[in-house]
Amino acid sequence: MALGRKGARRIVVDGTSYRWRLRRRPTYFQGLAWSPCTYAVEHADTPGTALVVTTSQAHPSNWIGREAEAVLPSDVARAIERALCEGWIPTASGSPFHLNLSADFTPWP
Repeated sequence: MALGRKGARRIVVDGTSYRWRLRRRPTYFQGLAWSPCTYAVEHADTPGTALVVTTSQAHPSNWIGREAEAVLPSDVARAIERALCEGWIPTASGSPFHLNLSADFTPWP
């Protein structure tokens, strides 16, 4: 799975460049704040295995006005570092690597 360059942001973690992207529009379940926000990360120069991060917050563009924080580059950097410690190899080909950080997420009633 390769991220499109349009809308992707560049981030450097430990001297390695990555690209990350958050969906502009939430999915149906994210829009209703029933599921948490997710974003994808890949190596900027040699796309291989994508990292899919599930956060513990609602999508910032949810439809019901549930309070949500923006996904910051510092959050993305921490997620990349954690995924690398858990075995993500960004330049290897294969299925996406899922990092679930949604333990504190509570769906909207």
